[in-house]
Amino acid sequence: MLTASQPIAANDKSLDMSSKPLEIRAYRSLDELQAIRVPWKELLSDYPLATTFSTPEWLMCWWRNFGARQELLVAGFYADSRLVALAPLSLTKFRAGRVISLWQLRLMGDSSHDSDNLDLLVRPGFEESFATSLLHFLERARGRWDFAQLNTLPERSPAAHALGQLLRRRKWVVTSNRSPASAIALPGTWGEYLQSISSKERGKITYYSKRLENKYQARFYRCENEDKLPQCLDALFDLHQKRWQSAGQPGSFASAERRQFYLDLGRELLARNLLEFWLVDLNGTPAAAQFGFRFGTTVSQLQEGFDRQYARDSVGYVLRARVIRELIAQGVRTYDFLGGSDESKQRWGAQAGHYLNLSFARPLTAGAAFLQTQQSAAQSKEWLRRNLPASAWKILRGIKVGVRGKEKGALISPQGAQRKTKESAQDKAS
Repeated sequence: MLTASQPIAANDKSLDMSSKPLEIRAYRSLDELQAIRVPWKELLSDYPLATTFSTPEWLMCWWRNFGARQELLVAGFYADSRLVALAPLSLTKFRAGRVISLWQLRLMGDSSHDSDNLDLLVRPGFEESFATSLLHFLERARGRWDFAQLNTLPERSPAAHALGQLLRRRKWVVTSNRSPASAIALPGTWGEYLQSISSKERGKITYYSKRLENKYQARFYRCENEDKLPQCLDALFDLHQKRWQSAGQPGSFASAERRQFYLDLGRELLARNLLEFWLVDLNGTPAAAQFGFRFGTTVSQLQEGFDRQYARDSVGYVLRARVIRELIAQGVRTYDFLGGSDESKQRWGAQAGHYLNLSFARPLTAGAAFLQTQQSAAQSKEWLRRNLPASAWKILRGIKVGVRGKEKGALISPQGAQRKTKESAQDKAS
């Protein structure tokens, strides 16, 4: 059995080592992860695809608020005592049926629908040795997990691709799919940005911005003081909840854990001047809020809310335009909408991208059978979607949604559904 922080030499003769093996150390508590915070940050600085979602600030804060029913299984990979890769993994009990329970291996930060762009961190040049060593680590821990689902990996994640190729060569059961994402590549000036979007959108930005400031005393501001953070978050929670409750949904911030997570995360990011939490008050009352954060020259937009009484004034639309203009002036080069890709994002100049979702299990196991069943169901659904008349497909989907709504064991929670539609909801309504 693997113990916390125990070095493991990845020298199993049964493995076809394609490169020098790495020393592996397992971490099973936040205290142990805290001890490697400095080399973890150094690894992030060397990883080209690093984002906030792979930082200790995000993952450790997330775990404190959402990790109660999971177990840590983080692996650090070392070459000559230097951390060259990190696999932040966790274990969750998963009900695959009424009587069958399996242990699911997932990325730390997954399951609450708050994290996107989760990843396996690896220094360039160590991808192959990392994949081989990680597979060895997972083989040694095979009694603790049944199947793995690594969700929202960057589509170009070098570690994920190296791991996927190795798993297929070893004849493991491997499935993968993509989920949509979108981001704006920002130019050097506001004028260049305006020229990159349609004349219709340029006109709307000018019209609604002037109209809002003529009708109200408008104050646009960024939350920059920890003393003000609770007040600003209460405004976000209230605006977001009212929007979703008016649509008959509980709202993401009905969860006390999520509210506490945003407070803890906000404090962490404020302390490092990385919080991009913007609000607008109209006549002294909060009317819209957008919660995001910065990593390098990228700002990610995580959550937002607006007051529906100002829907005709497009208050959320005006706030986004103001934020993008300010970020361009500060040298930000990517405005990331994260998950989802729809017209409400494309009109801002967002380009469609994808996340990679990679699942795997050892052959001839219960986990492998579960993944194969999932894949067959997905293929059957896709066949029906392509071959049924549109009217019949719509009826079938309506029946499915109705049944899911009555099942207590639905795989996607209401909060999860809201997380996937958060970015488009405000633009469509405003």
